[in-house]
Amino acid sequence: MTHPASAHRSTASRLAITVRGVVQGVGFRPFVYNAASACRLSGWVQNTAELVHIEVQGSQPDLDAFCEKLRRHPPRQAHIDALEISQIPCQDNDTSSFEIRSSTGHAAPRPTIPADLATCDECLQEIRTPAQRRFRYPFTNCTNCGPRWSIIERIPYDRPRTSMRRFQMCPACTTEYQDPADRRFHAQPIACPDCGPTLEFFDGPRHHRSRADEALHAAAAAVRDGRILALKGLGGFQLIVDATNPDAVSRLRQRKRRPDKPLALMISTLDEVRRRCQLAEAEADALCSHQAPILLLRRRTDRHGSGDVVDQVAPGNPYLGVMLPYTPLHHLLIDELRRPIVCTSGNLSEEPMAIATDDAFARLGAIADAWLIHDRPIVRPVDDSVARLTPAGLQVQRRARGFAPLPIELGHDGPAILAVGGHLKNTVGLAVGTQAVLSSHVGDLDNVLSVDVHRQAVDDLLAFFQVAPNVIVCDLHPDYASTQCAERWAGQWQVPLLRVQHHHAHVAACMAEHRLQGPVLGLAWDGTGHGTDGTVWGGEVLQCSGGEFRRIAHLRTFALPGGDRAVRQPRRSALGVLYEILGDDAKSAIESLSPPWYGPGQLDALVQLLKRRVQCPRTSSMGRLFDAIAALCDMPLEISFEGQSAMALEFAADPDEDRCYPLPLSGQMPAIADWEPLVRAVLADRRQDVPVAQISARFHNSLAQFAVAAARLGGCHQVVLTGGCFQNALLAQRVQGRLAEADFEVFTHLQVPPGDGGIALGQLALARAMER
Repeated sequence: MTHPASAHRSTASRLAITVRGVVQGVGFRPFVYNAASACRLSGWVQNTAELVHIEVQGSQPDLDAFCEKLRRHPPRQAHIDALEISQIPCQDNDTSSFEIRSSTGHAAPRPTIPADLATCDECLQEIRTPAQRRFRYPFTNCTNCGPRWSIIERIPYDRPRTSMRRFQMCPACTTEYQDPADRRFHAQPIACPDCGPTLEFFDGPRHHRSRADEALHAAAAAVRDGRILALKGLGGFQLIVDATNPDAVSRLRQRKRRPDKPLALMISTLDEVRRRCQLAEAEADALCSHQAPILLLRRRTDRHGSGDVVDQVAPGNPYLGVMLPYTPLHHLLIDELRRPIVCTSGNLSEEPMAIATDDAFARLGAIADAWLIHDRPIVRPVDDSVARLTPAGLQVQRRARGFAPLPIELGHDGPAILAVGGHLKNTVGLAVGTQAVLSSHVGDLDNVLSVDVHRQAVDDLLAFFQVAPNVIVCDLHPDYASTQCAERWAGQWQVPLLRVQHHHAHVAACMAEHRLQGPVLGLAWDGTGHGTDGTVWGGEVLQCSGGEFRRIAHLRTFALPGGDRAVRQPRRSALGVLYEILGDDAKSAIESLSPPWYGPGQLDALVQLLKRRVQCPRTSSMGRLFDAIAALCDMPLEISFEGQSAMALEFAADPDEDRCYPLPLSGQMPAIADWEPLVRAVLADRRQDVPVAQISARFHNSLAQFAVAAARLGGCHQVVLTGGCFQNALLAQRVQGRLAEADFEVFTHLQVPPGDGGIALGQLALARAMER
């Protein structure tokens, strides 16, 4: 493709420009073409597997103007990491045209592909305008929006290397694709009703009923009737129900085996979101961004808000997880429904999301009543991202659609490193050059299907970027499925295996995000992680620098009767805490509680475990301490997802309570934060009928006070907050505020989750640091 350029001048110069970053799949070559045309330059632009090469020739003022456009006004989805410009000799035969050359794929691929992009305003207007040929077409896209990571098979990012290769472009789409003035110029997923993917509606698995627009109408009718719809979306299947229908939501929970965990909402417009939630301007911007994450928003409780979203969507939770429609299919469906919908991952609880139609029929057949599918293959699962707005900015809490696989700069070059992540909320990562690319959210590795997805994510990254790892890095815990996979791969590929302590990786991930070299003090507070001393860590204060760490302080340990079973039974954590300070009197203390915590014989059996120290690992876990306090405050004694009781404790807190309980820190090294005075004070307050709201707030305040004392002991000006406990907004706010008041510089996660979804980044960062 060429365009006329200015006549050759004796004063002409020629520049060679190399652009590195996320510059493929975002309309970068059309942008370069049009910028060169506007500046009257000749030359060419070309994709390679790793970067974009440009040569431009013309007068110096025109070249300067072109470079300024590159620097300051690239496509909004692009991310330029480096712009290398050098002067080269003019070419006398290159005086009248600028061209887009075909891509080459000889170099090893690098992390240059953007994430999937939410529907742009232009495409949205098109599907709602009857005169347009893509009116009501659910797979409309352009260079500014649409599928990317979910359809690409290899790079350079061109249509033959995506799952769209099986759809032959019609003449009209071909004309758009080849026209530099069209916004679909080189839009690889380009499609229309004549040549692109098609919808089908099934009234039950394999009971075909309708196609195309009729299928969409039938699907909307099914949801209005209170049925559960399995929708094949952008990166996998989703389960859809009417969020204003309590019976439909309850039925979804029962069939999905998800009794309590909040369900995500899709709401049609910002105005409709404002009717149901408090919405700050920055939150509105995040919802409307091309990432379009699920955003955690406070419900409106005033009389002007709409209370049509049923309580079963997020029981006992003051927040709703809200997203706007992000594909034309979602827009068209919710336009027909004119009500908020639950839009949750297409899986049984704890299983991976289904992406292939036959697999979905098999696995979701007992959940869904109706099916809306399409024939565009999904190459890899891409779940919805979850985020919340914090004082430091948007914090990703599940990194998936819109964010993965955008690279994170590590700052140090080196050979390829594979990180296999942790066991819960797993992601895997690959260090290529100076950058880390992380997979989309995989999930908990508690079943065979999830472990298979984990292995596929590893195979996917290695194949996609055409590298073999020089090092594999895993968690220190020997029983993690990810660790066991890493051990097999290290032996199979004959490469070194590096084992990294869990909480060290948490701190390193936050350090990598902010390019901190250390020493820093890391507050790593979470549920569990294998410690170097054989105990279960989780309430850690670590001094970290480079690839090393030193344990400065931690919570006093206590025994967990039954080990991992305590995660879903907070009463076990409470029993462990009480037995630690009361001994045999813990039994009578618990027997005096009403309602009873245990049935006949159960308490005796657990006390015997504690006495014999059998199946009772010792832990310094902050997450388990949260569980214990929650149980003592009559929060649920058994829970269906990790963190449920801690969330209940957070939501119960009185925001105006400023007192705290004693949590003394010993002077030894590592120092011990003794929670016994705190627990005794909680018990005393419970006997005095002090409201749980005040007890919860005092507990949170005590942890903030502990953070300041630990930071002073550690002697580092820079403090990192990491670990799953810091997804607790109240805890993060209180700790960060107290530390800032004490003149510490505080860093929190933004690009990766504070929880275990960020572990892979920390593993990569530590492996890079240990190479040096």
